[in-house]
Amino acid sequence: MQIKDILLAPGSGAFFYDDQAAIRAGATQDGFMYPGEPITPGFTSIRAPASSLSVGLALTDDTVVWGDMVGVQYSGAGGRDSLFETAQISDLTSRVVVPRLLDVDASCYLDACAKVFQPFEHKRLPLAIEYGVSQALLRAAAHLHRRTMAEVVCSEFDLPLPTRRVPIYCQSGDAREINVDKMILKAVDVLPHGLINSRQKFGADGQTFVEFVKWVAARTRQIGRPGYHPVLHFDVYGWIGLEMGLEPQSMADFICTVADIVPDFTLNIESPGDFGSTQAQIENYAKIVSILDNRGSNARIVVDERCNTLEDIRLFAEAKAAHLVQIKTPDVGSLVDTARAVLLCKENEVGAYVGGSCTETDLSAQASVQVSVATQADMMLAKPGMGVDEAFSIVGNEQNRLFAVLNRRRARAENVWMRSTVSHAE
Repeated sequence: MQIKDILLAPGSGAFFYDDQAAIRAGATQDGFMYPGEPITPGFTSIRAPASSLSVGLALTDDTVVWGDMVGVQYSGAGGRDSLFETAQISDLTSRVVVPRLLDVDASCYLDACAKVFQPFEHKRLPLAIEYGVSQALLRAAAHLHRRTMAEVVCSEFDLPLPTRRVPIYCQSGDAREINVDKMILKAVDVLPHGLINSRQKFGADGQTFVEFVKWVAARTRQIGRPGYHPVLHFDVYGWIGLEMGLEPQSMADFICTVADIVPDFTLNIESPGDFGSTQAQIENYAKIVSILDNRGSNARIVVDERCNTLEDIRLFAEAKAAHLVQIKTPDVGSLVDTARAVLLCKENEVGAYVGGSCTETDLSAQASVQVSVATQADMMLAKPGMGVDEAFSIVGNEQNRLFAVLNRRRARAENVWMRSTVSHAE
């Protein structure tokens, strides 16, 4: 077998874990902190530094390839796994996952993942473990085959090599105005997220949010280069439903009003409401989507909360309960499921957005790019962190490097074909 040893290295994520329930209940910021008592189980404070656990696979040629296990910013919310605990994850990985890794053929990516991620004690392994280990296994397969990770994914899923660049979406964090300017100056494809996660940021009847949407559109026209025309994407963390009530018609009316304010832009509204369960979310989001489509609105609904696993994504896609599904990589688990989720969305003619979390790492972001490009997702998140510059460079540069390699391979293949054709003609 190609894996001869396993290394574990604790580390940090790029941002913080936040107790979404406490923030929704009215916790206010003091500087960068949220004073007060947490609500979500597992949290000892409302905001805590994000952590990670790197898993390294030492191969027979002494190369070590890595993947990073991480949780998401709002762990324990919307049906997600509980808060990432490094010691607990490390113990389970050592006892259960390591023996499995030492007994697989790392050159066969799908088969290796299937064997390593079998249930333990009749339960699925924590999704953070699946996520990190699947990154390491993908890098191992790429190393053994002397190919990029994207090429391994294409080979395993019988996909053509990608030719289209995947649009990049940046998130602003709380430094909204400064980071919007950064995004516009860097001509980001999709912006700005906005982090509309409290009543203060949404405003009475949504007026604070509406003014922010107007400002982003105006600022884009004011300082953007000629011809720059991004998609406007705002994550409202359920606040349309919290402020307007969970009635699909009234929620759709508000969304249409916002869209009419920026008629020259495609407007993505992420997480307009949280209906309390996956099934209720599907039923009500499908109604909102239908209303927007019937009106010919330029607004699109993006689902995040209550749509976590591959099975959740299948249900939303088949029900047309979103225009765009966020495939939140640490919540989906294995990168195999991320790839399957993109393809499933495409089969159902629903947009596939490979997202993730600000709490991730450079390694998890780079692996996500490779899968996003291989499956030709509709857009992908610039991650990790909330600073724009770092995340945009990590994701953008990884995509550019990947296409440089793929284009070189195509050019060499064409040259071989041309020489062969000339030789036969002679």
